[in-house]
Amino acid sequence: MAKTNGDPQDRQKNPNLGRRRFLIAATSVAGAGVVVPVAVALVESLEPTAAENAAASTTVNLAPIEPGMQLTVPWQKKPVIIVNRTPEMLATLVEAEKKGILKDPDCKVPQQPPYCTNMYRARKPEWLVMIRICNHLCCIPHYRPKKASVTAWWLGGFHCPCHGSMYDLSGRVIKGSPAPHNMAVPEYHYAPDGKSVTITKMYPKAHLC
Repeated sequence: MAKTNGDPQDRQKNPNLGRRRFLIAATSVAGAGVVVPVAVALVESLEPTAAENAAASTTVNLAPIEPGMQLTVPWQKKPVIIVNRTPEMLATLVEAEKKGILKDPDCKVPQQPPYCTNMYRARKPEWLVMIRICNHLCCIPHYRPKKASVTAWWLGGFHCPCHGSMYDLSGRVIKGSPAPHNMAVPEYHYAPDGKSVTITKMYPKAHLC
C-alpha cells in the first residue's frame, strides 16, 4: 500500500489557479469522479478531465491515508486536502483556542456547511476535508503538522508561502495573518461504511479568497 506524503507542496507559490503546479497524490479513476490515491506525482494543471466534467462530485478512498497523513486531490479545479488527524493533532485545536490565537475560533463566518461549524470543522473529528486555498490571495498553503516547524509557538497547521498567512489544523486562520477568514470547507458526505468520502459542491456562503 502506498503511503501518502506528509507535505507534498513545499515548492508551490504560484497563485494562478488555472495553471497552478502543485504536488498531490496521484490518482487512478474507477468510474466517473471516483478517485483512488496511489502515489505522489506532480500535476501541471487543474483543468478538468472529461470524467471530471461529467461528474461534479469526487469520491476518495480513505484507506491509504494513515493517521497523521494527508492526501490532496483535484476537485473542480481546486485542491482539496483530506487529513487523518491523530488525537495529538486534535488536542492542538483546543490549545489554539485556549491561547486565544485564532481570528474566528467559533467559525461564525460561514466558510463551512452548518454540519462542520464546530472546532474540528468536520463531520468526523479525525477527518478534515477542506479546500486547500489561502483565503488571502488564493495561494496553496503548506501542510505543517509538526509543532515549532514554522515558529517557536507553532502548534501545527497550514502556512502560506506567499504572504505568511497561518492556520491551525482545522483551517482556522491565526491572528496577525493577512488572510481574513478561515479556509473554505466544501459540502461532502461519507459512504455508509465510512471507507470513502464524496466531495459534492462548494458551500454557497463560503468564498475562497
